[in-house]
Amino acid sequence: MGYSDTFLGNTAIHPPVIAQNELDKFKTNGLEASQYMLDYSNYSVFQNPFRKFPYFTIANIDGELFKHVTRKELFSGKGDKWSKDSRIPKEHQLGRELYTAERSDFDKGHLTKREDVQWGAEDDEAISAAESTFFFTNAVPQVDRLNRGIWRRIEDYILHHEVVKNSLKISLFTGPILQENDPDFVTPVKDEVIKLPYMFWKVIYYLKNGELHRTGFLTSQKRKLEERRIVRPVMRGDDEEDLFMNFKDAETYQVRVDFIEKIANLKFAEANELFQDDTPEELIFSNVDVRNEAIQDITQIDLKLIL
Repeated sequence: MGYSDTFLGNTAIHPPVIAQNELDKFKTNGLEASQYMLDYSNYSVFQNPFRKFPYFTIANIDGELFKHVTRKELFSGKGDKWSKDSRIPKEHQLGRELYTAERSDFDKGHLTKREDVQWGAEDDEAISAAESTFFFTNAVPQVDRLNRGIWRRIEDYILHHEVVKNSLKISLFTGPILQENDPDFVTPVKDEVIKLPYMFWKVIYYLKNGELHRTGFLTSQKRKLEERRIVRPVMRGDDEEDLFMNFKDAETYQVRVDFIEKIANLKFAEANELFQDDTPEELIFSNVDVRNEAIQDITQIDLKLIL
């Protein structure tokens, strides 16, 4: 079973709504958008067939039913088995041809984290759910400093220190920010130029004192993509707004969900927010890029999530 919008109770938390111009692309190309909402175990993916990456993933996480399963226990001990999803055309998703291409100095970054959906009444349910995260539809290229760094530490903090420790339920949405002016990967894939996203977001829904709350996070890999020459420099006109021009040394920051809505061109379900920072956008952007220094300990981060 995929994502359930009533997982947290009677108040339905619907998937994010993408912009109308994106929905129009499906009709223009003779496609049905509903066929690209793919259900997996405890989560779902809305695949973007035009960029060949997900618009977003949406997951239900049950801390009380979480099962401790190591990565080595998956796929009968034979290791990771990434594959394309046969329910949609192979040409609408990127697989090994991208991640083994020349200059592909990045990871297959899970959007829905393996452990997040690793729950169920029985161990085999949790194992099956964990294995279902190894579809390329659930992956976007992420440099190691992001995928294995502070972004992962925030994911681990939310899952283990909040959800599992306190036997909570949450619904977690994750996605890349896909923009027309994203940079080109330096290596064509099957003679096609692939644009790689700079930024990623998370929106978490949870109950606090019986009321629905949400909070958002934003991070970037712009600096590392450019430093490693994985992407070609983006050339913009003098009058074109550059959302990334003020990026400095930073990692991952908590932001208001309406800020994510604006830059990702999505609409999320309404809920209360404890985080009310009104920092100007340019200062938020200057504090979301992956930095070179040693990663700070997660306990130093002031998360206004469920604390």
